[in-house]
Amino acid sequence: MGILLGLSAAFGWGVADFMARFATRRTGALRALMFMQLAGLFALTACMVATGHWSAFFPALRWSAWSWILLAGTLSVLASLALYRSFEIGMLALVSPIAASYPALTVVLSISTGERLTRAHAVGVISVIVGVIIAALALPSQNAAQHEQEAARHHRRHLLRGVPWALAAALGFGVNYWILGFRVMPIFGGFASVWVIRLISFVILLLLLRPLGQSTEIPKGSTAWLIFFIGLADTAGFVANNLAFKQEEIAIATVLSSLYGVVTLLFAAAFLRERLGRRQWLGVALIFAGVALVSV
Repeated sequence: MGILLGLSAAFGWGVADFMARFATRRTGALRALMFMQLAGLFALTACMVATGHWSAFFPALRWSAWSWILLAGTLSVLASLALYRSFEIGMLALVSPIAASYPALTVVLSISTGERLTRAHAVGVISVIVGVIIAALALPSQNAAQHEQEAARHHRRHLLRGVPWALAAALGFGVNYWILGFRVMPIFGGFASVWVIRLISFVILLLLLRPLGQSTEIPKGSTAWLIFFIGLADTAGFVANNLAFKQEEIAIATVLSSLYGVVTLLFAAAFLRERLGRRQWLGVALIFAGVALVSV
């Protein structure tokens, strides 16, 4: 059951991230993320009310428990903002797998708190790290002709746009999911943890709008519907991911859910015709191979 939940999370996040590429370019990363959080919060609230057990979702007020979830919410919004910024300015087929490499860090943190790392897991973590480096820094081949060299340099700059933001997202998510698995989920459970983090994220983003000179105008038309469906898919992915933490080891559940990068990559290749160089594809392949090894 835990494996199915992890894969369900991967699918939900993969679909949401593909749609987010269009939303961020219409409204900007911050506004798209904020209204997506709001849509997910409303949908999850309706679901929790419909169950008739609203109060049962939340633990007693203990400062230690709430301090951890406040930290998780803050990390979540910062990592998500970095992720959406990478979608806005970068190539989806490259930045999504880089951002999805966060299990390498989560696995290391999980080991430090008691989970064991097999030889396959160790090779997987190394593969992910090497893959990220190759995908982010490898240069496309250059020909002797000057105009081809210039085209290669332009292609390199285009490829690397968004990569620093994707790396920041991977770092934030890696720490965040360790906190969720070890400090938040044992107390809050799958639904309440997502609800609180959605609320924290929305409030933080709302407070950032005016200082960053962003409009408060609510998206309309097709953009509004797009953001609504992103919110549904992303929230469903988070609930499935958090429930998977109760069924599997934190490291394994995190790696399975991170396969959302495969879903996003396939959509980008099929519908956006995004092209990567051969060495970028090698880096992406190493990332996914590492993710697969860590899940063994």
